[in-house]
Amino acid sequence: YGGTLILESVAVGPLQCNCYILGCEETREALLIDPGEEADLILPLIAKHRLNVRYILSTHAHIDHVGDLEKIKDATGAQALLHEKDLVLYKNLPTQAAWLGVPVPPSITIDNFIADHDELRFGKHTGDVLFTPGHTPGSICLHLPEGSGKLFSGDTLFYRSIGRTDLWGGSQETIFRSLREKLLALDDKTVVYPGHGQPTTIGEERRMNPFLSAR
Repeated sequence: YGGTLILESVAVGPLQCNCYILGCEETREALLIDPGEEADLILPLIAKHRLNVRYILSTHAHIDHVGDLEKIKDATGAQALLHEKDLVLYKNLPTQAAWLGVPVPPSITIDNFIADHDELRFGKHTGDVLFTPGHTPGSICLHLPEGSGKLFSGDTLFYRSIGRTDLWGGSQETIFRSLREKLLALDDKTVVYPGHGQPTTIGEERRMNPFLSAR
């Protein structure tokens, strides 16, 4: 590992999804996580750091996380990545839009499916894909082991909360297994950057999260 990690985030759309831009200061290669909406807020951050986005990673296919996938892909030429088990959810964006009463965003062809233990390299940095189903069948998190560790947890783990499991394809039993086996296995110092709300750490959530302390 070498070079400084560029990390920008912006909360987009009515549900304030956190879109994260991770860049390598040395090579300017970047990875973008969850372009939910408002590409006009996201693209200037990419331009500010003169980044070349290599991958667009969707932690899952809920509409508030993938709404502007097409605009970002068109603007950057990056590869769109998703877990295959969420493809059916992505293909049902019109149904999701109807539930929320919002316009149907354009959809794209996903370039590559990602799986547990896949490594995503951008410049001098590497993120490890953790398959963490429960919120959706194909939910993933991205772990950057460098330094004290960073976890981009999508809607699996939040500050003092966890992802809801009452939507299509959700499973409470499965999300608890993902939390226990994948996320609580990480170092307590790991900083968690969730899909909504403020950052936290694994250690803090292990101690303070009411959904985890009972387990």
